Amino acid sequence: MKVIFLQDVPRVGKRHDVKEINDGYAMNFLFPRKLAEPATPRAISELEKRKKNIEIEREVQEDLLLKNLEEIKGKVVTITAKTDDKGHLFSKIHTKEIVEEMKRQHHADISEEFIALEKPIKEIGEFEIAIAIRGKKSSFKLVVNGV
Repeated sequence: MKVIFLQDVPRVGKRHDVKEINDGYAMNFLFPRKLAEPATPRAISELEKRKKNIEIEREVQEDLLLKNLEEIKGKVVTITAKTDDKGHLFSKIHTKEIVEEMKRQHHADISEEFIALEKPIKEIGEFEIAIAIRGKKSSFKLVVNGV
């Protein structure tokens, strides 16, 4: 049975994939959990429309960010988090938190996928965060303070 995945399913398929799956697996596992839907001609055409809209939205966001790349350069984003006595954070700072703080402090809307963060930040200090879009690069400073 052909199905369209609505969410990522580990080792089976990614969101928006159309794959051939065993009938029992689809009927007993994927459909009840709303992880997939049957791949009818109508559903496939709707999927193509959704993919086009997502791609258009992504391109618009990239264009906006390219225009604001110079404006972002040199900005300072400050995040305050709980730390132990050695300066290590209790919870790591991921790109999601950085994006939210950038939006809140500087009203700059950056997508997580454009931030080049090798690994989550685990300690207090100052960090240079790189942004890469279509080969153009910029950066801003992230200051992590402890409480």
